[in-house]
Amino acid sequence: MLTDLEKQIIASIQQDIPVTEEPYLEIADHLGIDEKILLDTLQSLCDRGIIRRFGATLRHQKSGFSSNAMIAWKVEEDRVSEVGKKMASFKEVSHCYRRNPAKEWPYNLYTMVHARDEDSCRAIAEIISEKTSVQDFSMLFSRSELKKTSMQYFPEEYSR
Repeated sequence: MLTDLEKQIIASIQQDIPVTEEPYLEIADHLGIDEKILLDTLQSLCDRGIIRRFGATLRHQKSGFSSNAMIAWKVEEDRVSEVGKKMASFKEVSHCYRRNPAKEWPYNLYTMVHARDEDSCRAIAEIISEKTSVQDFSMLFSRSELKKTSMQYFPEEYSR
């Protein structure tokens, strides 16, 4: 079970983190607690496996990466782990997932690639294909972003 303070802290970090020199101090001040208590609680939540990953999302469109593609790969099941690790190691790959194929869609490994333009995405896919010996793939380019939000485990008002 989580304490009320732990829930408040989780609610605070599931929102945008302040872009300041001391974001944790700002969060702690907002919660009315000491920064050390905030950091110790976050460490405890990580140590207990409640928080598994703490990351930031870069708005790729604002940083010059105007194209992205979900690449669906058809990989032999006995190679999925090996190939997935290799694909995930490319700096241009932000996500790499194994999913169950469907009868009409035989792909089982997916990567999200970000680049400056569609031709660059295609070039990256070709390099990944060559390095992994996986030739059967399909590229799905994003055309517009309809929704992009982080998961909200506790309502925002909980953090106040």
